[in-house]
Amino acid sequence: MPEIGMDLNRFILEEERKFPSATGSLSIALTSLETSVKIIASHVRMAGLAEIFGKAQKTNIQGEEVQKLDEFSNNVLVRVLSDSGQFYAIASEELDDVIYPEKGKDGKYIIAFDPLDGSTNIEVNISIGTIFSIYKRSKGTDADFMCGGTNQIAAGYAMYGSSSVFVYTTGMGLNGFTLDPSSGLFLLSHPSMRIPESGKIYSFNESNYPGWDDKTKKYLDTLKSSGYTQRFIGTMVADVHRTLLKGGVFAYPSDKKSKNGKLRILYEVFPMSMIVEESGGLAVDGKGDRILDIVPTEIHQRVPVFLGSRAEIEMFLSIQ
Repeated sequence: MPEIGMDLNRFILEEERKFPSATGSLSIALTSLETSVKIIASHVRMAGLAEIFGKAQKTNIQGEEVQKLDEFSNNVLVRVLSDSGQFYAIASEELDDVIYPEKGKDGKYIIAFDPLDGSTNIEVNISIGTIFSIYKRSKGTDADFMCGGTNQIAAGYAMYGSSSVFVYTTGMGLNGFTLDPSSGLFLLSHPSMRIPESGKIYSFNESNYPGWDDKTKKYLDTLKSSGYTQRFIGTMVADVHRTLLKGGVFAYPSDKKSKNGKLRILYEVFPMSMIVEESGGLAVDGKGDRILDIVPTEIHQRVPVFLGSRAEIEMFLSIQ
């Protein structure tokens, strides 16, 4: 097991040494993400003082109002990841189209990210985060993002709350790091993370209940009658992070208003599904199909999602 307190940079290098043929490109890519997250974390802490609170008076491709800190976070990630030279293509939830950085023309990887998940919670000082998903470059076109979740080579998230955490996997286990403000280092705090086999928490936006299908309603009713407790923050990063640590289920089903679900498959659902599966959990769509087996057809595609402990997802699958 990795050593508690190990610096994230050292951890990344130690993982690289396990592969003698590694070129170091992925290590540089992950380090550039760490740099981006540190910059964003520092600005989140002073958001109210730096006039980053509030709205930027514009909407994103999803038709949602862009928050000032959203825009800042997106700009930081695009700039730092582009400058790293490791990413041939960059897709952001906040941008209409894929970016092809000049410095990344020889890059081996592509990346999709949600720069600031839960941004509607900024003004009320609730945890927010960044989610990312990395793939290998293949065709060199937008089609590289349509290869399916099983082709992710790395996924992770950062959460900015009472402390800042960085959780990621490259398919060899899931590890979490906490930012030490005094040293400016992310230190290993949650080695080899495993989601409990079952839990007693469900994380749904229950106000959408009237618009759900019968299977989803029956599932929620079963959870409630079995003594489960609701915990819903409204930031996917925070809700999934709690689910990883405490067990249970996080879900954002489709409803009459959002017939394809609300969460985006590339920026949120694929990376979180890889993370949950890597920790021993399960992730399925509203029909019960494995999320990572889905092959998207567009970069801003949405999908219903149910993910969490194996027992709670198997319970969902068993409901007719």
